[in-house]
Amino acid sequence: MNVIGFGGVFWRSRNINELKKWYSEVLGISLDNEWNGTILPSQEGNQPIFSLFKEDSHYFPTEQQVMLNFQVKDINECLKHLKKLGIPLLKETEKSEFGTFIWIADPEGRWIELWEK
Repeated sequence: MNVIGFGGVFWRSRNINELKKWYSEVLGISLDNEWNGTILPSQEGNQPIFSLFKEDSHYFPTEQQVMLNFQVKDINECLKHLKKLGIPLLKETEKSEFGTFIWIADPEGRWIELWEK
């Protein structure tokens, strides 16, 4: 077998319509279709990552089995947009050799990491 790419992220939701609206308004990801999903086309410089964390890692809440990470073009523009919408950051912005990271939560409490390389 030869995996050729990342295929998708799928999860259950208590309120699909609320999440669809939130992801559209906050992250600009339109899910307005009957299958409640979208295709995020690969762009130059985007490198999807698959990474495992130890069960007791505190990088994101231990009760959350999966955390989404979206790569963004301009973290400063993203911060302005989130502030305008009243979306709070869950932690201080972090900068490292891997890039700049911020964290927010969706309406169901899932942590989402936003990353600029």
